[in-house]
Amino acid sequence: MNEIKLIAPTMEYADDIMKYRQDFLDSGGSLDGCGNLRECSSAEEWIKGIEMIRDEETCPADKVSSDTYLAVRLVDNKIVGIIDFRHHINHPVLGLWGGHIGYSVRPSERRQGFATEMLRQNLQNCKNHGLEKVMVTCNYDNIASEKTIIANGGKFEKEVCVDGKRIKRYWIQL
Repeated sequence: MNEIKLIAPTMEYADDIMKYRQDFLDSGGSLDGCGNLRECSSAEEWIKGIEMIRDEETCPADKVSSDTYLAVRLVDNKIVGIIDFRHHINHPVLGLWGGHIGYSVRPSERRQGFATEMLRQNLQNCKNHGLEKVMVTCNYDNIASEKTIIANGGKFEKEVCVDGKRIKRYWIQL
């Protein structure tokens, strides 16, 4: 597998951020772990929003503070995924089915192990933030995401149903 690193979004990656967004729009996929990237008309708008929610003091009341990272492949400096880390899940949605971490892998880059490595690296960020365990969830039928979670030590807790959609909840001890 090609090596990746997780980095904070910057304008250096503006073009690739918007190409990443377009790849998902074209494929009909969901942009999990990307905040409001789907709604943003520019990388600058998205990055400003990401920066605002990093700190509890500037985070909007309906959100929780979080860090979002670009997963950049070292060999060509291309974004292969985006992952976030929510500092806590004291929130009605996150506490039930959203969890501490959300992520997506560019449709053209899937099935290469990037999600597993992204999650592994982000778990270290969670540990550095002082968490002892994190909740990570996936859709009931998302076998690839389930394998990613289990490969990183995820232990199945239970299934929840949200708006008719089955979600599997896992906990990972750090």
